Amino acid sequence: MNTISVHTLFKNEDRFLWYSVQSVIDYVDKLLLWDTGSTDDSVLIAKELKHRYPNKIDLKLVGEVNPEQFREVRADMLSATNTDWFMVVDADEVWWEKSIRDITDFIRQVRGLTYESVFVPSINMVGDIFHYQDESAGNYQIAGKKGHLGLRGINRMIPGLSSTNPHGTWGWSDKDKKMIQDRSARKIKFIHAPYMHMTFLQRSHGDKGDLLVPKRKKKLKYEMGIEVAKNYYYPESFFRERPSFVRSPWCIMKTSFKKRAVFETPLKKIKRKLLTPGVGY
Repeated sequence: MNTISVHTLFKNEDRFLWYSVQSVIDYVDKLLLWDTGSTDDSVLIAKELKHRYPNKIDLKLVGEVNPEQFREVRADMLSATNTDWFMVVDADEVWWEKSIRDITDFIRQVRGLTYESVFVPSINMVGDIFHYQDESAGNYQIAGKKGHLGLRGINRMIPGLSSTNPHGTWGWSDKDKKMIQDRSARKIKFIHAPYMHMTFLQRSHGDKGDLLVPKRKKKLKYEMGIEVAKNYYYPESFFRERPSFVRSPWCIMKTSFKKRAVFETPLKKIKRKLLTPGVGY
């Protein structure tokens, strides 16, 4: 049965870091929790998580990292991984219990290189946690599938597995520098195990925290999403006990944001229809 690690690299993620780690920690063998120079409460939260899971969490304060060095830190995380598989779970991703159970159950049973990678869909929140982006906005194309797709499970037996490209176009490649999603489609597993992705939201509680993270300003989307239904089932970690310094996830969008989003949303929809999106950001 395969062992599984999680890679969580973070900087100024104190709004969702707690919920992200709590949503996956019980289902994996190890979690690498590495900070790259946070100035908000992220390190405080990470230290509390380390205190609660001393044998599972590897906490490391890497220090300031520029976009070029991002690749090197990811490579260091790979070198520090001694499990059969690993998952990339960023600090703005919160998993449903069924989803993390489904993907880890599958990974633990894989034999050798029968499968090399696992992709799952994401639910991308926009504006606030009560709205999500239409699936039609998802433009990732992997092995004939298109949508909001995330590479979240990686087999460490891939020959020459390495961290490639700077932040924004970064990914995992093989010994021939081929991205692993471009290797054999037969060895890619798609699992309907969605996670909630806060990539388009403010992720640090302060006004300046997000601005200190390279390229994050490009991720904040002024867009009106689809309103969550009243009976929507949020990830379980949002409802568990948390320390007083961990902020509530239930924040609504500001009026100033909404006004700008109402104006920009139609323009974004037109742009998606007319233009082919580039790779990365």
